[in-house]
Amino acid sequence: MNLQELREERLKWMKWKNIAPLQEALKSLEDGSWEVELGDIISVNGAAPKDVDKIAKMMMPWRKGPFKLFDTFIDSEWRSYIKYNLLRKHFNLKDKRVADIGCNNGYYLFRMQEDAPKSLVGFDPSPLYKTQFEFINHFVKSDIVYELLGVEHLEFYEEKFDVIFCLGVLYHRSDPVAMLKSLYKGLDKKGEVILDTFYIEGDDEVCLCPKSSYSKIPNIYFVPTIKALKNWCLRAGFKSFEVLETSVTNSDEQRKTEWIEGESLENFLDENDKSKTVEGYPAPARVYVKLMKG
Repeated sequence: MNLQELREERLKWMKWKNIAPLQEALKSLEDGSWEVELGDIISVNGAAPKDVDKIAKMMMPWRKGPFKLFDTFIDSEWRSYIKYNLLRKHFNLKDKRVADIGCNNGYYLFRMQEDAPKSLVGFDPSPLYKTQFEFINHFVKSDIVYELLGVEHLEFYEEKFDVIFCLGVLYHRSDPVAMLKSLYKGLDKKGEVILDTFYIEGDDEVCLCPKSSYSKIPNIYFVPTIKALKNWCLRAGFKSFEVLETSVTNSDEQRKTEWIEGESLENFLDENDKSKTVEGYPAPARVYVKLMKG
């Protein structure tokens, strides 16, 4: 696979009729020097360029965050710091080559700069999320590389990674073992993956296969027990499987705000029984695991 040709082809996506006006707005932003804080809320302070609030609203919906750009608070659907802080004690990125698969607008990558990694690369084939990233990075001025590529391109990428984050992607793939193999091939010899995915309780090596949707999300294919997930990972070639944390998604972490369009968690659960989705399946719960290649 010629990645450079693929990159050039996908850069054309940035000219789509819904993306081109956002890119033009980005070009209109004044340059400058600002104070950046990489805490739970990624904040930019100083003299604000014109139209920051207007441009931020043009780029809705904002799924990951939050961000505070001068007087504009982007209250994203997900309070992403909850997941980040849950995982933070389980990794060390200093001088590591790090990738984030399905990086959205780069919130986690911006946070990871605190750890002084050797390099940071985000993979996400979404021109909207890439545009959001470029908007934030206009102020942060990081060296993060954003690729309009997916997990399937990892094995062909020009470098291997010491740490790969893959948070909330696996359940969107119809062949989870193939995806795990792609993650494995993207690692250096002693690399590790930090993975999170939906799971169901149970001692059997089985998984839930939603009929048409799960929490109103149509592209959820398999929700395994932890034992089944471990089997997938071992079949993909990983030598170790360590459960780091489990959590149940709640409205503190995911909820509808003025910065998204449409529904959020409260609309995905049974109004009479929050332990179930609207389809009657177990409500979303996540397991966080560390996978080692060697």
